[in-house]
Amino acid sequence: MKPEPNTDEWRAQVIEPVIEPSRRIIDPHHHLWKRENRQYLLPELRVDTGSGHRVEKTVFVECGAHYRTTGPEHLRCLGESAFVAEQSEKSQDDSGQVEIAGIVPFADLTLEPGLLEEVLMGHEEIAGDRLVGIRHAGAFARYPQELMLAPPRQIKGLYQNLSFVRGLKQLAHRGLVYDTWHYHYQNRDFAALARRVPEARLVLNHFGTPIGVGRYASQKRQIFEMWKEDIRELSQCPNVIVKLGGLAMPDNGFGWHLRELPATSDELVAAHKGYFLHAIDCFGVDRCMFESNFPVDRRSVSYRVLFNAFKKMVSDFSATEKHRLFFETAVEVYGLNDNATLQE
Repeated sequence: MKPEPNTDEWRAQVIEPVIEPSRRIIDPHHHLWKRENRQYLLPELRVDTGSGHRVEKTVFVECGAHYRTTGPEHLRCLGESAFVAEQSEKSQDDSGQVEIAGIVPFADLTLEPGLLEEVLMGHEEIAGDRLVGIRHAGAFARYPQELMLAPPRQIKGLYQNLSFVRGLKQLAHRGLVYDTWHYHYQNRDFAALARRVPEARLVLNHFGTPIGVGRYASQKRQIFEMWKEDIRELSQCPNVIVKLGGLAMPDNGFGWHLRELPATSDELVAAHKGYFLHAIDCFGVDRCMFESNFPVDRRSVSYRVLFNAFKKMVSDFSATEKHRLFFETAVEVYGLNDNATLQE
């Protein structure tokens, strides 16, 4: 019997030797959750990050998991911080395995300033120095019924919302990074937001998710060309940083999650390289960082193969440029300590 897609047995059908195994890596974007029969916690994360690449630290990004079920509505998101802070504490051992060094939880930036401050202070009390940013994603799905991973919460026109803009300025005043995720048709609105709040440091997740399913499946070439123009415009905003990854999500339309055999790193490079190199060309290595987006992209590819693909995409870059993309940009953006946690 052939293995079912999105299983360990399915991913194990493609095994590759690790490229540049000594290269230091910070994975600045992953999730943790325990949902019904699905679990991705520290043990699962360590299996993936320990599969051959030298992943020293990670940054958790909110995914709506483990919210409080009682108490004031605006404070229920603190449950996720408490859950992840516990996982992070467990990662602070001497095992030489990966450490969850940063936490980017959710806060509703449209809240009245006093309530928002209460949420931010709550996250800080729970996460301490691990609190490095907030994600209140701007993703608005025009046709959610056509997507596999439509956003659970969405407000149309969030980037133009005056309360949200006020909250973003409040976040910047506290020195916290703003992470966001949205779709390709929102990139121009995001650029306008970046120009409107130049004091805020904004991190775009997943390239601005070019959709490739549903009614957009037949428009991939046009969307790619529009995306390239929008990314170049967005790069003119010096306060924007881009995470390079997330293209293996099913809604991007590459179909990796449906195949009998998972993708190889060479196949990923052939299909995705144009997005990665264009973003790096526009933003430069100082404002780009590779992300796994696990376990979401785990539906399509193993961690080892994914990071092999990343390394192949920039194989002709200098050692300094590679270090920026895989490690140093994340250190600077999220204020992480640059110290080796793994054995040489």
